[in-house]
Amino acid sequence: MFEVAISARSAMFAGMNTTSEHDRNLAAKLRSLSIEPAAFKTESPAPLARRRMIPGVMLVLVATASLAAVSLYGPEMLERIETALAMFSGSDFTISANGAEARARDDAAAEGGRTPTKDGAKSTAALPREITGSGYVIAPDTATAFSKYEGRIVAVEVEAGDLVVAGQVLVRLDDAGARFALRGAEISGQAAALALDAKNIELAQARLSLVRTERLAGRDAMSMQALEEAKTAADRAENAALQARQDVEKAELEIDKAREQVEALTVRAPISGTITRLTAHVGDTVLSREDSVRENESLLVITDTAKMVIDADVAEANIALMRPGLSGEAVLDGFPGQPFAVEVSKIAPVISREKGTVTLRLSLSQPPSGMRPAMAARIRLVVGEGSAGATHPPSSFETPARRLGDAG
Repeated sequence: MFEVAISARSAMFAGMNTTSEHDRNLAAKLRSLSIEPAAFKTESPAPLARRRMIPGVMLVLVATASLAAVSLYGPEMLERIETALAMFSGSDFTISANGAEARARDDAAAEGGRTPTKDGAKSTAALPREITGSGYVIAPDTATAFSKYEGRIVAVEVEAGDLVVAGQVLVRLDDAGARFALRGAEISGQAAALALDAKNIELAQARLSLVRTERLAGRDAMSMQALEEAKTAADRAENAALQARQDVEKAELEIDKAREQVEALTVRAPISGTITRLTAHVGDTVLSREDSVRENESLLVITDTAKMVIDADVAEANIALMRPGLSGEAVLDGFPGQPFAVEVSKIAPVISREKGTVTLRLSLSQPPSGMRPAMAARIRLVVGEGSAGATHPPSSFETPARRLGDAG
């Protein structure tokens, strides 16, 4: 083995045109100490384990000789030795601790990225990746009920927690001014209708007079001036009737407006859902919708609890892996032992600068029956192979459940 190292060094010296006299003398001395190659040829084959050890021992000896040469002749000699070894072995070889460590890391990374297959071979498919996050249960369909006009509450027909349907009466208000306005509009409408009837009668008489005058004028029994006056009277009566008809329509609009104001005093449910907040009380005087711009001045809030979702935040670094349709699991802090399936339906168009997260909207599949808005939730999404969704809760979900059970 030492001869092989010396032979490699001699080959290096023979291939260098710039070798100094000192180097040639050193090579001659080393060559004189070498063993004849025939000694190796007459040896019996070594065992398999020994043959495997020979390359390693050779590398150790070569490295030792190289380090000794570097200590004597400087880094330039190490470069010459590396070049000679590369020429001798026919491949790139560098005695470098950093290079060995880099190759070891690359080999470990390549080995870690492979997964065993059925036939024992290695596969380079990427392992599934789990992405976790937290958020809250949200009810997108929520309606806040206000009073459109000012009035006094005379009846509250519901209580907090009641289920209501769209159009159901919630609160009744009373406003004497609105009732009087409706009554006055109805009287004005009746007067306009009577005036229209009178104008229609006058129009009918004017048309009959015109027909009679035209007949007499045709027999020269009536002057042309009388005929013109009859035509003018008929036109005037027709215009008066049209004006009366417009007055009737205007009165009807006033009636509709007054009636709408009175009917608006009866507040009805805009959507179906659950009464989640009730602030209306009998005897309170409420302001009109234009003045009640704050939510705390509303009458009540209705939430459609049948169409709830989860808005959860995940790390911004995972946004490249996010897409609509990605499935996973969620668990509520209120029901730690009841995980359920979720699916990404929307991804927020902006990133939270303060938290460094992106918000996902998740649709739910068979959530716990007692789920309520604003409940805290934790989610787990699976990206990669097996991302169709798991049937068992992840360890991060099971641990709090066991802890709560032990505490109880």
